[in-house]
This record gives sequence, C-alpha cells and structure tokens, in this order.
Amino acid sequence: MDKRYAYSGNDTVGALVQTGLSAAGYTRTTDVASADVVLTYCTSQTALEDAYFDEDGIVQAARPGTLLVDLSAATPSFARELNAVAVVSELAAVEAPLVVANVALPDAFADKANLMCLVAGEEKDVAAARPLLEELAGDVQETGGSGSAQLARAAYTLQASAQIMSAIEADALYHAVQRSASSVEGPVGRAGATSPEAEQVLSAVSEGRFTGTYTVEMLMAELSAALMAADDVDLILPQAEACLHLLELLAVIGGADKAPAALALVYGEEAACAENGLDWTRAEQAYGGEADEDDDYDYDVNPDDFPGGFGAYSAN
Repeated sequence: MDKRYAYSGNDTVGALVQTGLSAAGYTRTTDVASADVVLTYCTSQTALEDAYFDEDGIVQAARPGTLLVDLSAATPSFARELNAVAVVSELAAVEAPLVVANVALPDAFADKANLMCLVAGEEKDVAAARPLLEELAGDVQETGGSGSAQLARAAYTLQASAQIMSAIEADALYHAVQRSASSVEGPVGRAGATSPEAEQVLSAVSEGRFTGTYTVEMLMAELSAALMAADDVDLILPQAEACLHLLELLAVIGGADKAPAALALVYGEEAACAENGLDWTRAEQAYGGEADEDDDYDYDVNPDDFPGGFGAYSAN
C-alpha cells in the first residue's frame, strides 16, 4: 500500500525529511488530505501556528487518523495546544524538536549521527512516529507527555547558546589583545575551549567557516522559543535575552543565513564584515528609532525584512 507524507516549512530540513521518509517507503504529496503523516519545521511561531491552525491549515485539511509530527522548536504550551486540538479532530500529534549536535559543520544535516529528536505525546502516537524519526536522526529520546520534549529542547538551547556565545566573546578578547601590541609580549594563540560546543565554534571561527546549513535563523528560532516558554511562566532570562539581541544584530546586517560562528564577525573589523557580505548601515537604519521601554523583551525585528520570519518569535 502506498504511504504518503506531506511537509511544510524550512527547505533544508525538508530535504532531510525527503531522504529519510523515502528510505522508509513514503512518497511526498502536496495534498495534506491524502497524506498518512504530515511533518513540519518552521523558524517562526507565527508560521507554525498558521501552518496548523489557519482556515486552510493542516488541522482542517488532514483526514482523521493522520499523524502530525512537528520538528520545530516551539513552546510547551504550543505543543499541548496542538495535542489537544488533534485529539478533538481525531488526529495524532507528536512533538519531536530536532536538535543539531555540531552546529558548525558545513552540512550539519548530512549525518544522522549529528542529529537528535526529543519526542513527546501520547504513547501510541510516539510509537507510530518513532520509526520515521529514526530515519531522520541517529538519536531519538522520549521525554514523556505533551510539552515535555519542547521543555527539554528549551533547556538544551539555553545551555548550548550560552556556550556558543561565550566562546565567541572569549575569541574576541584574544583578538583584541593581539591587536594591541603594547598589551602583551609575544603571540597569545587562541582562546581555549571549555566544552565541545565551544571547540566546534572556535574551530569554525579560526578557519573562517561562516556558512553552513545550520543557520543563525535556526538558532534564533530555538532561542526565541525558549524565551517565550520562560515568558509564559513570567520568568526573565537575561543571558538568553542578550544572546538573542546579538543574533538579531547579526541578522539585521545580513547574517541570518550564515552559520552561528559568523557572530565573531560582529566583534571584528568592519572590512571583514563587508568581505562576508555584512552591511553595518542596515543596523543604523534598523535601530535608528527609540526602544519601547514597556517591553519585557525589547528585541523585536521587523519580520517583513526576513522571509524566514524569525522576527515573529520576538514579539513577546
């Protein structure tokens, strides 16, 4: 019997899904109503909500019994909402946020061993989704009931992003000292890595690898989802907020589709930024107005400037 899947979202992850589900015997269809399973990966909360809940969205279009698998980083509350709506609509919903271990690899999605899925939902639905997820990721970890995978994903994001940012700032300090001839005698080398994540990004910066399939836009989506989860429970996370501010600055000057290691360019010379296609005049235009002091998280960026739509995650 022909098995069909539909997919909505980011093209890079879409290619991963196509490779994996083709190996599992599925063929792709653009008709959600004819699909046995529908997978999504969006880098915007707005896009994710629209994909499922619009008048012509997945929930309305899918036939009863369809398995819905969301690979996006979202909030626990969204995962619980989707699960509740799916139950009422006689659908099966599974949250399976995708985790990239080494974000600095040029093709971070090429090797299953570099990918993990955290999975949550009704036990029978998770069991149905697991064979498909094992075609996509080398490690599939079940976390429990609805919302738990997104909570675990948020916790992972907060720690990984902190490692990335601190490594880049340590590297920036080393370069600044090296540029100041009177500050130190002799070469001072490179900042030492204190974690695997730090080593990955420091190596990429050292080698000038600022592009890759895992992008700043993806990291922003994950970090924004974690901040929204915190906002849902009235928790402020200053370190994560600062990280997102820096990433949004990089995106504004043209780095949304670059690898996270490109954040090192923000701390460097303007000429190096220009060589890598970054334009600081865009920051002057974007941040020319006054900030809204009433916002809890004042890191809103106009989503119309970025087709990927990550700005929608910032509207707390």
